[in-house]
Amino acid sequence: MLDAAVATFARRGYRAASMDEIAEVAGVSKPLVYLYLNSKEELFSAVIRRESAALVAAVRAAVEPGGAADRQLWSGLKGFFTYTAEHPDSWAVLHQQARTQGEPFVREVAAMRAGLTDFVTGLIAAAAREAGCDTELAEREVAGLAHALVGAAESLAEWANTATAGPATAPPSARETAATLMNFAWTGLGRLMVGDRWTPGEN
Repeated sequence: MLDAAVATFARRGYRAASMDEIAEVAGVSKPLVYLYLNSKEELFSAVIRRESAALVAAVRAAVEPGGAADRQLWSGLKGFFTYTAEHPDSWAVLHQQARTQGEPFVREVAAMRAGLTDFVTGLIAAAAREAGCDTELAEREVAGLAHALVGAAESLAEWANTATAGPATAPPSARETAATLMNFAWTGLGRLMVGDRWTPGEN
C-alpha cells in the first residue's frame, strides 16, 4: 500500500492523488486503505516517514567505518546519490512534494534533513580532528559547513535525476555526481583544514 502511495504521489502530486487511485494501484479496496490510515494526510505522512528513514539508513550504511575523513564523506555521498537515483519516486515525494504542502509534511522532511545534517556535522568534525585543526573550527562553523553540504547534495540530486545532455544520453551516475560534489566541497574543506582561509579583504 505504501509502495503504491509513493508511486502515485510522485506521479500525480499530493493534491491530485486520490485514495481511489492509490487503492487501485495497490490492488486493494478503498475501505481497506482507510482501515489502516484514516486520511490521505495520514497516508502521506506515513510515506514521508518511511522514505525518510530509508534514505537516512542508506547513507549511514554506505559510510566506510574507520576510514579516512574524505573516504567517509565520499562513501556517504555515493550512498545518498545511489539511493536517490535508484528510488526516483521516493526522492520526488521527499524533495518536490512534501516540501511544498505545508505542515505537518514540511516538519517531517525537516526532521530527516536534520538527521542527515547532524551526521555530516560529525564527519566534518572528525575531519577537523584528523587534520589537527579542531580547535580552530568553531562548532557553529562546522554546523554551517554541514548545512551547506547537505543543501548542495539535495540540489545536485535533483539535477542528476533530471539532467540529460540529449534524448539518448543517460543522466550522470551516482559515482560521477558524488565526485562532482567532492571536487567542489572537499577541495575547499581540505584547504580549510590546513588553515588556508578566504577573506573578503578591505572592500
